[in-house]
Amino acid sequence: MARREDGTAGGYCPDVVRIGLTGGIGSGKSTVSALLAARGAVIVDADRIAREVVEPGTPGLARIVEAFGERVLASDGALDRAALAAVVFADPEARRRLDGIVHPLVRARASELAAAAPPGAVVVHDVPLLVETGQAASYDLVLVVEADPATRVSRLVQRGLTAEDARARMAAQASDGQRRAVADVVLDNSGTPEQLAEQVDRFWVERIQPVTG
Repeated sequence: MARREDGTAGGYCPDVVRIGLTGGIGSGKSTVSALLAARGAVIVDADRIAREVVEPGTPGLARIVEAFGERVLASDGALDRAALAAVVFADPEARRRLDGIVHPLVRARASELAAAAPPGAVVVHDVPLLVETGQAASYDLVLVVEADPATRVSRLVQRGLTAEDARARMAAQASDGQRRAVADVVLDNSGTPEQLAEQVDRFWVERIQPVTG
């Protein structure tokens, strides 16, 4: 159901169904995004857009260099993400400065991609920081993916992080409680891939098919 400006529920948008998909790092949000894409959803991936808007030659990258200096550039002129992370991760003011540059660019590009979706489409906005950036009321439905902390740490360690780094990144994001507070549907990805797929199927059948025909 569509949300009005005050965040309360109204009717579905007649043109497209807009889903805000979010979850903490290591929760399996990308897996859910892929499962929804396989069911015909149009995916608008905020992480992918965030990389696009700071590619070499873009105004976004120029503004980042202006804010943080050439120390955040790699030798080929591309953004050195590790160097930038080292600058902003432990400095809240620097992080706010970076967010002030990148987030508006991401939102503008996401709006362009969503507007290009055909009438009747199910558009899934994959937004890791949906709660942190206060975007919940922008969507017809908010779908949250979560998993128990130990499972998330294990997944992140498999990606190459240390357990300490994994916990620090998890702690820097919204809590499960904060995400649940804005969720219309919560998927538990602490189990098997098959169990997650079953939950996505149920969500699609119960919440999406009735309004898309």
